[in-house]
Amino acid sequence: MLLKAILVLTEILVVDDDPEIRNLLRIALEREGYAVSEAADATSARKRLGRGGIGLITLDLSLGADDGLTFAREIRSTSDVPIIMVTGKGDAIDRVVGLELGADDYICKPFVLREVVARVRAVLRRQEPARRDPDKKSGHETYRFDHFTLDITSRELSSSTGMKCNLTTGEFNLLELFVRRPQRVLTRDEIMDLLKGHDWSPVDRSIDALIVRLRKKIEQDPGYPSHIKTVRGVGYVFATDVRRI
Repeated sequence: MLLKAILVLTEILVVDDDPEIRNLLRIALEREGYAVSEAADATSARKRLGRGGIGLITLDLSLGADDGLTFAREIRSTSDVPIIMVTGKGDAIDRVVGLELGADDYICKPFVLREVVARVRAVLRRQEPARRDPDKKSGHETYRFDHFTLDITSRELSSSTGMKCNLTTGEFNLLELFVRRPQRVLTRDEIMDLLKGHDWSPVDRSIDALIVRLRKKIEQDPGYPSHIKTVRGVGYVFATDVRRI
């Protein structure tokens, strides 16, 4: 019940005129925890994009009467949503043109589903720093949770009494990762991948050890944590309300 209540899924729009391909991609992506919408043509894809909330698009270049390259150009003119072109066209020119139009990756049919999933993950990971940059330009980036205030810019954690809480680099980076993604379940692999972007290379079970250390500094009772909760068989979730101030 906890997982269903707090998991915020990245939604992927699969645009392909072949229903079997759409179904294969849906099954593979949903198994990895993504939400999936489908569109058989550019018209239905436009309607779905118009409602917002799409985190990534897989786009076939051959859409019957529609041209995928033209549609990709249209998308990119108004949005920076990541695009992975999944197509049967193996021509190098199509690939180059697609990438020049702003596609983030390109996969040819027939494809291996595990490769598609891996590329989706890689593209979404690369988007994380880009999403954060605009916030960092506006001065101090500060978040509040419980009775704590986390200042990302000055890299300080303080309590409501003004007392500073000393965190190691790894502990601070982990807490920053969590406050940026409250109520979102993160697997150990996702945490490791995201932390590598901070020039820190966790190995083996060090994520669990780091979680234990951070809990000791921010939890009232580390044995029964209320902030960093374990989701059995999945990973961890920062289950506390976070407000940017």
